[in-house]
Amino acid sequence: MSYAGKNLKYIRKQREWTQEEMANQLQIKRSLVGAYEEERAEPRLEVMESICSLFSINLEQFLFQDLSLMESMDGVEEGNSGNSYLQRRRALKSDKNTNLAPIVPFVPVKAAAGYLAGYADPEFLDELNTFTLPMLAPGDYRAFEIIGDSMLPTPSGSVIVGEKVGSFKEVKNSNTYIVVSNSDGVVYKRIITNDDRSKEGNGDKLTLLSDNPLYEPYQVNATDIVEIWKAVYIIHKAGAQPMWNVDQLAGVVNNLQDQITSLKKKLN
Repeated sequence: MSYAGKNLKYIRKQREWTQEEMANQLQIKRSLVGAYEEERAEPRLEVMESICSLFSINLEQFLFQDLSLMESMDGVEEGNSGNSYLQRRRALKSDKNTNLAPIVPFVPVKAAAGYLAGYADPEFLDELNTFTLPMLAPGDYRAFEIIGDSMLPTPSGSVIVGEKVGSFKEVKNSNTYIVVSNSDGVVYKRIITNDDRSKEGNGDKLTLLSDNPLYEPYQVNATDIVEIWKAVYIIHKAGAQPMWNVDQLAGVVNNLQDQITSLKKKLN
């Protein structure tokens, strides 16, 4: 029995590399890394030699020993041979009492399409890069890259660090959230709640509002939402400024005028 695929996946995750990063190290296609790890193909000899050189192991170990059970592997603590590196890493992520800064998985735009299917899958989450922010209190956090101008003045390309909202009833009116739903995928919006949320999931709706008034608000059913993350930090490049052109500014003014006219009609 060959452990090549399992070992490749294990040692890659030890370094916290994505399949793309591993492929770059080995100078092969990312799809080949996936094929090797899923045991749909066996690495060529020269690829295995590169892996062994990169991780300072011999070919016999790579092929015929389960490296996740070896105490001598880099990053595996002595005396914890019963727990794999990934198991301890996941335990660290979920330990709310740790004095260390919380580990924040990062969901870039290119991973957003697969996030809806993989948000609860440990294997998918382990593929994501992570970072820490020392100012975060203990909790469950995730970071999402946003693209587009619907939340201006928050510039496109910003990273929203969100804290997991445990219950629909915890949503605060007019605050900003990352909303993950079956209909829209991952979006960053301001949430406007209705007055009655006593019957969670039974016809309740949330109104999602963009900060850019050129975008119309819309509603989603609570039953369609799979995750909500309260925005706690916004990260963007220094000097990044939202770009408004004359047509956009004119549209904003016209939109505001229409909203004021509509409000006046309702008041009268």
